[in-house]
Amino acid sequence: MHTKHVPVRRCVVCGVRVPQRELVRVAYAPDGELQVDGGGRRSGRGAYLCHNPECWQKVLKGNRLSNALRSELTEAGRSRLAAYSDSLREQTA
Repeated sequence: MHTKHVPVRRCVVCGVRVPQRELVRVAYAPDGELQVDGGGRRSGRGAYLCHNPECWQKVLKGNRLSNALRSELTEAGRSRLAAYSDSLREQTA
């Protein structure tokens, strides 16, 4: 019997390895804007984060996301990530 391949990705903060669909992809759009890519389908260099609000807070404070994306995190990008982090916190509360 042939089983379907399930892509596995790693959270850039905590390092948990889970199926790709269980993570949130953050990527730079072609116009240079940082986007939270819930569907994981946008083109461009991306990184994955788990749904843990603590990981989102750590990524806003450190350089892990900048290193993974090979680009500096702008203030606009940081505010987008902070808004998404807040929405995750509301969902888990």
